[in-house]
Formats: sequence, structure tokens, C-alpha cells
Amino acid sequence: MTFATLGLIEPLLRALETLGYQTPTPVQAQAIPAVLAGRDLMAAAQTGTGKTAGFALPLLQLLTMEGPKVAANSARALILCPTRELAEQVHASVAEYAQHLPLTTYAVYGGVSINPQMMKLRKGVDILVATPGRLIDLFRQNALKLNQLQTLVLDEADRMLDLGFSEELANIYRMLPKKRQILLFSATFSDDIRLLAGQMLNDPLSIEVSPRNVAANTVKQWVVPVDKKRKPELFVHLMRKGRWKQVLVFAKTRNGVDALVDKLQGLGINADGIHGDKPQATRQRALDRFKTSEVQILVATDVAARGLDIEDLPLVVNFDLPIVAEDYIHRIGRTGRAGNTGEAISLVCADEVNMLSAIEMLTRQTLTRKMEADFEPEHRVPDTDASGQVVKKPKKPKKPKASGGGGKRNLGKWVDSGDVAPAEPSIKPVRKVPVFNTGPRKKK
Repeated sequence: MTFATLGLIEPLLRALETLGYQTPTPVQAQAIPAVLAGRDLMAAAQTGTGKTAGFALPLLQLLTMEGPKVAANSARALILCPTRELAEQVHASVAEYAQHLPLTTYAVYGGVSINPQMMKLRKGVDILVATPGRLIDLFRQNALKLNQLQTLVLDEADRMLDLGFSEELANIYRMLPKKRQILLFSATFSDDIRLLAGQMLNDPLSIEVSPRNVAANTVKQWVVPVDKKRKPELFVHLMRKGRWKQVLVFAKTRNGVDALVDKLQGLGINADGIHGDKPQATRQRALDRFKTSEVQILVATDVAARGLDIEDLPLVVNFDLPIVAEDYIHRIGRTGRAGNTGEAISLVCADEVNMLSAIEMLTRQTLTRKMEADFEPEHRVPDTDASGQVVKKPKKPKKPKASGGGGKRNLGKWVDSGDVAPAEPSIKPVRKVPVFNTGPRKKK
């Protein structure tokens, strides 16, 4: 199969040839004809399999072949992304695909001045890539109208719910024309997202080109148990032992990012960090320097977990495990992309065992554990498996205290060696799913 057999027009085929795209990936092969046919779509595929091209190529073709010229302060297609970095990257890809087409594209997001964005939108754009918050700001200031919108794409919608965008998604849904096409693309689809799709989409086609919530098999994964306080020391040890040259590191908090970057820089290691408190220009500069190998270690919160395409990235390290298990798949999906192989190492301490269990249950695999000499944890990380069980080591019986007279005797708690402690619940934040008006709509 070729892109030509999918029915793409010549200007798009020419752009793909320039970019070196030769054969459609499975998600592209199934999604492109469906989008061209005007279907609502919910597509799940592993990271690094070309989802952006799967919706951008047919969307560009539809806009080129159909519809009136874009009006002032309007957009004909809208692509929503959860983070600024992903919005910028998706826009860059769309612009590359559209290089031979008479279409305009633009990206808007927070963290930068809104005024230049309002000026740009005065003439209207064919495809607008946006984060939800900034999109609503522009709409409320009458800088953007959506009455001409033909297609809405939600890229990584599950992450938008994780980041608390449920209310924004509900507001955006109410802004849309009744007749429009909606496309949902992601590497993972939680039950919340499937509920969201049922409320928003009209008779959607569902595409799953790989097992649900499974990490790419091009990534070799393992866990290194360690005490929490020794994680920075272990990271430096592993980096020097493995002679790591380029590593993307994920930390749970913004303070955690800054603390690890400070420690690495103090050791003379070329490191930088990105998180939500940093200005957008600073975040983009750090990411660009990492992509060009000017920075050896990039430490990030989950703002870097979705959609970032870093060519030939060999290694991802989870300095902290993510609270939401699905984010583990997206994090390690930054490596092993486009057929390349990669490695993902997770440094796990005892109080992260529930997160580890949730990840193993989601991915349906028990991660290999590798002890590092001289870093064996004092606080043992209980055994886990893909069933979601956390197996705790049986407690030793306590010796009864000597009693003298009428005092109480404490006989302790006895646990039979054959007993296994029940699984502790996985840690997962409660997410509000927007409720939409699902009244009758006009058929396409």
C-alpha cells in the first residue's frame, strides 16, 4: 500500500516524498480513508506510529477540496492539544504537510502574550492548533469565531481530562456548529474518554491498531529498586556507568525537576529542565537544545510526555513514577519511535509500589527488576505482578511482653507464612468527565 492508493492529492504526496514518508503506518492506512469519507473517528495507536499524519493529511485535503474561503477571525478546522509543546509540534508537522497547499495554519497557547495571536487571527486561518485555555480566552474576547468550523480534532484527549480541562472541553463543544466532524486520536483511551466520545461523536468509527494500553515492543523496560533519598545518587551512578549521552528524565513535581537539574549542573553535567512554571520561551529553548544534543540531560514533568518527537532518543528514565498509569506509556513512548529501539528505566522506591502495580496491570506485563550493587534499598519494594497484586512480605511474629501481675499482655499479630496480603488500591486521581447536551443533531 502507498499513500497514493489512499486517495491523497498530488501536493500532499509531493510533501510526503520530500519528508521521506514511503509507506503508510497501520493507523494512517485505516484513518485517512475514514476521515476523507467524513466519518467521526476514535483512533488508538501506540506512540510513534504516525497519528498526527493520520488526521492532518486527510484534514488538509478536505479543506483544500471543499468549503468557502476562511472568514475574518475564523478557523475552518481546530486541533486541540493538552500542552504548549505538543501544540507547537503538531503545528510544525501540519505546516510541513501543507507546504504545497494554499492553506494557512497557526498555533495559539498560553504562557505568551495574547495580543499577537489576536492580530494573526484577524484574517482567519484554515487550521488552528490550540490549547483549550487559550482558545476560550480568544473566543471570549471575540478574536475567534467557530461558526465556520468543519472539523475538530482532539489530540491526546485523555491527557486533557487529567490536566483538568473537562469544563473547557464542555464549553468548546457548545461553541461548535451542529454539523461538524470530530476526530479523537490518542495512544491510550481510558473509560472516561470512551464516555466522552459517546457524548461528542456521531456514529464514530473506532480504530485500534494495537492492543489497548500496551507499550511499544521496541522499548526495553526494567525497574531499579532504590530508597527514595538515594535516587539522585543512583541516577548519577547509572549515567556514568552506562555512559549515557542523551536522556529524557521524568520527575513527578516541578520542585523535583529543579532539584535534580541543580544537582546535575553542580556536578558539571549539561542538564536543563522544563515544567509548567517556566516561561514558554524558556521551555522551548531547553527542548530545542536537547533535540540538537546541546543539552545531555533534559528533566521534565509530564508536559513532555505527550507527542514530543525527538529523533533517535535512546533512553527515557522515570526518576519518579507517574501518578496516572497511562502516562507511563506516553513517557516511554518518547523512545523507540518509528521502528527504532529504545530503553526505559524506572527508579522505584517503596512508597511507589501502588503506582508500579497500576502500571503493570495496565500494560499487562510484570516489569523486570534489576538490583544495582551498593544501592539495595533498606525499605524493600514489595513484589508486584500484572494482575495488580502487591505481595507484601509476611511479618515476623512479635514476642509477648513479660507481664508482672495484672498488666495486659500483648501477643502481637501472627501471620501464617502461606498468607498473602490483599492488593492495595491503585492511586488514580478522580477525573471529571464533561457532560454534554446530547439532544438530536442534524445528520450529515
